[in-house]
Amino acid sequence: MIGRPRSLRPSGAAFVRRSVLGALAGVAALLATGVSAAPAGAAPEPGVAAPSAQQRALAFWTPERMRAATPLDVLTVDRSQVRTAAPRKGEAAVVAPSAPASAVGPLAFPHGGGPWSGGGAVTRTAGRVFFTYQGRTASCSGNAVTSANKSTVLTAGHCVKMQGAWHTNWVFVPGYHDGQRPYGTWAAARTLATPQWTASEDINYDIGAAVVAPLDGQRLTDVVGGQGLAFNTGYNKAMYSFGFPAAAPYDGEKFIYCSGTTFRDFLLSGDHGLTCNMTGGSSGGPWFTQFSEATGTGLQSSVNSFKYNFLPNAMYGPYFGADAQNLYQSAQSS
Repeated sequence: MIGRPRSLRPSGAAFVRRSVLGALAGVAALLATGVSAAPAGAAPEPGVAAPSAQQRALAFWTPERMRAATPLDVLTVDRSQVRTAAPRKGEAAVVAPSAPASAVGPLAFPHGGGPWSGGGAVTRTAGRVFFTYQGRTASCSGNAVTSANKSTVLTAGHCVKMQGAWHTNWVFVPGYHDGQRPYGTWAAARTLATPQWTASEDINYDIGAAVVAPLDGQRLTDVVGGQGLAFNTGYNKAMYSFGFPAAAPYDGEKFIYCSGTTFRDFLLSGDHGLTCNMTGGSSGGPWFTQFSEATGTGLQSSVNSFKYNFLPNAMYGPYFGADAQNLYQSAQSS
């Protein structure tokens, strides 16, 4: 159906209704049935988790619950519900990576999707995101970036807030693979999104962030390092995209990448496009410009956001313009 981006959404009659169809334009969260709801006790304010809620989130995410996250139905969003205003631009700005470099082997470019076998810093900074939404488990991807607070993770907007509700039990697992958590599980103290995503879930601004609490007295990027960032640097770039897709043919246990020269979406958004077969669960995974296969470091310039149902091998990610930069500044100053 031309002009309809698709997203992965929970199954069941309670969710498959017209009000749901306008909510999310992401490739998105994987929602699993049969899991208890978020812990009692509301957060002090939307997107903020009290220390007690952070501890409950860490206890909630057992290996069994992480494994239980499964991809469900693909729903569509109508053309009339997608806003087409181009992202606001600003001056080009770059933040250098703080991740230590390590040698990796050369890989194919371009690549339409497959396991990342190169190693390097990206295998530590990128990871899986887990949270609960309306009593169901969910899985996305995220990435640690260089930041003043050494605690900032970037992801997709719909991986922190969806259908007007902020997700709970939000944790980040850097370096996740095959059920392993080599660098621990980091609970969010605060989650944020661009104003446009927060207000109306506009796919041009499907960008989220989390500030994670210290773990065992250490801050996130002191443990795993942080990737760099680039804002307002234009379109048609050589980029690498990473994530943890969990819908077939993937299972969420492997770190997957795509690479190639991006193109600008000419249909419904001002997003970057990339040939990529990643599926649900990869949402929020980082896109890098100036990515070095030799070190696994680069400048994060977008996140996995959505696919069109008639273009299954193309992934789209929002342009990192002025609002993405402001989101990053808000997160790193939290």
